[in-house]
Amino acid sequence: MKNLRRKTLAAASAATLGVGLALTGGLAPAAAAGPDTSYLVLAPQGANTSQAAARVAAAKGTVVATYDQIGVLVVRSTNPDFATQVAGAGVESVASTAGLGTALDEGETVEVSAADVASATGDPTKEPLYGQQWDMNMIHLPQAHAVTTGSANVVVGVLDSGISSTHPDLATQIAKDKSTSCIGGVTNTTESAWNPTTSDHGTHVAGTIAAAVNGVGVTGIAPGVKVAAVKVVNDAGYIFPEAAVCGFMWAADHGMQLTNNSYFIDPWELNCRNDARQRPVWQAVQRAIRYSQSKGVLNVASAGNSNYDLAHKITDTDSPNNGTPEVRENLTNACLDLPAEAPGVVTVSAVGPTGTKSYYSSYGQGVIDVTAPGGDSRIRTLGASPTTADQILSTTFNTTTRTNGWGYKQGTSMSGPHATGVAALALSAHPGMTPGQLASFLERTSVAQSCPEGVYNPAPLHPTAGPHAYDATCSGGTRNGFYGAGIVDAYNAVK
Repeated sequence: MKNLRRKTLAAASAATLGVGLALTGGLAPAAAAGPDTSYLVLAPQGANTSQAAARVAAAKGTVVATYDQIGVLVVRSTNPDFATQVAGAGVESVASTAGLGTALDEGETVEVSAADVASATGDPTKEPLYGQQWDMNMIHLPQAHAVTTGSANVVVGVLDSGISSTHPDLATQIAKDKSTSCIGGVTNTTESAWNPTTSDHGTHVAGTIAAAVNGVGVTGIAPGVKVAAVKVVNDAGYIFPEAAVCGFMWAADHGMQLTNNSYFIDPWELNCRNDARQRPVWQAVQRAIRYSQSKGVLNVASAGNSNYDLAHKITDTDSPNNGTPEVRENLTNACLDLPAEAPGVVTVSAVGPTGTKSYYSSYGQGVIDVTAPGGDSRIRTLGASPTTADQILSTTFNTTTRTNGWGYKQGTSMSGPHATGVAALALSAHPGMTPGQLASFLERTSVAQSCPEGVYNPAPLHPTAGPHAYDATCSGGTRNGFYGAGIVDAYNAVK
């Protein structure tokens, strides 16, 4: 989720201006070309895109992807006046997505050495590294696995940075026929396209959901189900809206019952529907999410790592994350964290090994649906120093050496796949639930957590952030702003 390390957009915002050459014979000079820019062009809801496509062509644009089901076109154009010229009958709204790429919050990966893997002791699950997966005992996974490890009929779409198809804990777990890259809003099903290139984030997420029980490495929550790689993070580490739209549509049309979304869309952490620039993004993403829900997909999303109260949006000081942060004040509920706050999406906060809110996790009464282990390396030292083993252990892919392994990460990016994995087990044990029924069942089977009293201050000794940087106040009763309905529980979900 939220990446506090700022990056500069690469090709998506780089201007490649071409100057028209003067012609002889009194002809006017050719128009200067603008940067090759991506746009979302929306037809009116319920209308087909043929009229919009004609306007795109007339405005010197090229349609690169068509989503007739939701009336959305992904377009590229070098016409600097494209947005103005495409407007008219058949086009409800249009927005350039240049500059709207969101940096994936990678978090550091702490790899487990080969020697430590080799010396790891066994466990009744037969996975040598299971003893370091404290998170699995927290959600009562051994008891759940005595009932089911999941059904191969359940496929989870991992909308992320790709999944290593050669990882020994994942090679048998990937539905290759349902995997694709959605970079640029265009699908590419070649295996190399949906494998990771510059990030192991998706590989780590996939391992938490479905790493195999095979005597190697770790176990996933639902090793009997399949995961599909739906790559939405480009090589520069950004998620653009057209890739997310493509991901939701792909999952909907390829028989997936769940998607995991450990990211947010748009460099502004809060996408404001009342902002003319951002509204088309909201519309396109919301249409894609609604369509996926109509096709039987439950979408699960991470709440974010900004320790932000999503129920009381007053200011946003950390956005955009593709440039110099600006202060936006007097925000309203028209500004939402996408996809986490889209209707029907299950929003997940994070807890550490003590079962209390992770110091970084965003929260909010009426926003958080459930919580799950995401790791908290600072909880035992009041923030003074990190404890690696209190993070989440899963599968990794070293993008420098191009080798597979295992390692630790923390974040709501890690709590989201715990909830997704439990939902996959629930659907395996109780097939036939609609997305709404499954979301409700996930909440009902969670274990309620009470709010801490007073101001929650988990990391007062943090060496750089300051003594009150992670203060937070929980509101609510049995269902509250820190934990929603409670910590997901795998055994409750399958018994």
